[in-house]
Amino acid sequence: MIRLLVVVLAALVAMSAQAGGNAVKGKQKAAQVCVACHGADGNKPSAPDQPVLAGQYYDYLVQALGDYKNGRRTNPIMKGFAAQLSRQDMDDLAAWFSSQKSRLHDQR
Repeated sequence: MIRLLVVVLAALVAMSAQAGGNAVKGKQKAAQVCVACHGADGNKPSAPDQPVLAGQYYDYLVQALGDYKNGRRTNPIMKGFAAQLSRQDMDDLAAWFSSQKSRLHDQR
């Protein structure tokens, strides 16, 4: 019984890790919308003021995209791109970029 409970809890945690996002669809959307500024996997920003998206937290990415879309974050370029995204697009992009290995490393 305890073993079954542990398996069920582990499955629930794994499912919530990418809360509704589909990384395959996110990869496709990123190739259409994000690649020019952030690179295909989110590791190659085209300018120093553009962030690396690879390896970022899923929830952070969803929040940031939503904030650009509704104006809580002000960047005219990102607002234009985010305005085109549905909530599912944001979830998918977050699933894709959060699943990528980042070229950044911890420098503690």
